[in-house]
Amino acid sequence: MTVTAKAPPIATQQSSFPDVGSRSAKLYERALKVMPGGNSRTTVYFSPFPIYADRGQGSHVWDVDGVERIDLINNYSSLIHGHNHPKIVEAIVSQAQRLLSISLPTEAEVELAEIITARLPAVEQLRFCNSGTEGVMLAIKAARAFTGRAKIAKVEGAYHGSSDTASVSVTPSPEKWGDPTEPRSVAGAGTGPGAAADTVVIPMNDVENSRRILRKHAADLAGVLVDPVVNSLGYVRASSEFVAMLREETTSCGAMLIFDEVYSLRLGFNGAQGVLGAKPDLTAMGKIIGGGLPVGAVGGSAEVMSVFDPRGNAKLSHGGTFNANPMTMAAGAAAMKLFDKAAFERLSMLGDRLRAGLREAIKIAQVPGTVGGVTSMTSLFHVDSDAQTYRDVVAARRGNAQASARADKFFRYMLNHGVLMGAPGFFVLSTAVTEEEVDYTIDTALAALRTME
Repeated sequence: MTVTAKAPPIATQQSSFPDVGSRSAKLYERALKVMPGGNSRTTVYFSPFPIYADRGQGSHVWDVDGVERIDLINNYSSLIHGHNHPKIVEAIVSQAQRLLSISLPTEAEVELAEIITARLPAVEQLRFCNSGTEGVMLAIKAARAFTGRAKIAKVEGAYHGSSDTASVSVTPSPEKWGDPTEPRSVAGAGTGPGAAADTVVIPMNDVENSRRILRKHAADLAGVLVDPVVNSLGYVRASSEFVAMLREETTSCGAMLIFDEVYSLRLGFNGAQGVLGAKPDLTAMGKIIGGGLPVGAVGGSAEVMSVFDPRGNAKLSHGGTFNANPMTMAAGAAAMKLFDKAAFERLSMLGDRLRAGLREAIKIAQVPGTVGGVTSMTSLFHVDSDAQTYRDVVAARRGNAQASARADKFFRYMLNHGVLMGAPGFFVLSTAVTEEEVDYTIDTALAALRTME
């Protein structure tokens, strides 16, 4: 793809973030008085204050100062069809007129469960919750309940939400992380001391060292938790060999293979499990299955999911006031019906187009940079790196002291020229995005990169 100048596909005006006289700045001053750091979500903060949203439509979002941007982060993957898709809004409005929430099940819950189980090869039954964090947490609890064991293995540097076990070795420091062939379990801030003791850490895509570690803990292992597309590593995909090894070792020792598909449902029409050809015992889900509303789920075979069965003596009690709330179920069913094979293929093509254009932009600008990702998920790190592990990423960034400053400068340039992306360097597309908007993003990225020459 050749990067060429194109007219903006949006009626955008350049903004001047950070504008201390803006409504966003004033709202942030109010927010600081009632919320720590001014918000309820660390990932939406950027210095010196975040921009406050007012409304969205399709692939566009407007802030409270009236500035229009292309939304290329889409609430970190959850808005698979962008903002306010008519059919999703129609489903929400129709449901809201009948029932918001209730302490009874509804048909909407059954319908969404049927759609998901038909699409994911390893999910025969599932239970809904309200976030990806909860979905992972329940998958871990189910693995422990089913096996009667305590230990969970996870990949170093992988983020799986904020529960205690998931919070181990997410961002360990070099002073604490231990030998690369056998990483140390490092508890995150606020994590109970027992979590690290019950968590085994393995290196991403390192087949032989991970195999050795898993065999060492085989007798105590309840499950192995893996994200087939690790977003914190720039959407690095788990290799087929790595996943095959995990499937082989968990089967051998009687542990559960757990896929965290909160992000990786975007990897294939049938999720990552359909692409990788390995059936997990448990699957955690979230984001796109909720149609833009809060959602999570855990699913697996009928045998494994029987730990939740309330008939008789369930091994694992699972409640939640808003689990399977009819609003989310209606929105989720509408969204998943819209995300058919044609929509998936088109979205993946747009992701390929974006990655190719960004790589060419880096080459033209002659600045350090690495573009990664798969299907509709793209990363841009301002270092030259072929990172496969968390330690690779840390080493690359430490070897280039200006990378963080360049990433911040790039983000602000994009923000001030009509493109909303993830501040660390992430782009997640929606079906509402057009080829023209992708090309405009590439052109804008090239202009941003040229300011760093």
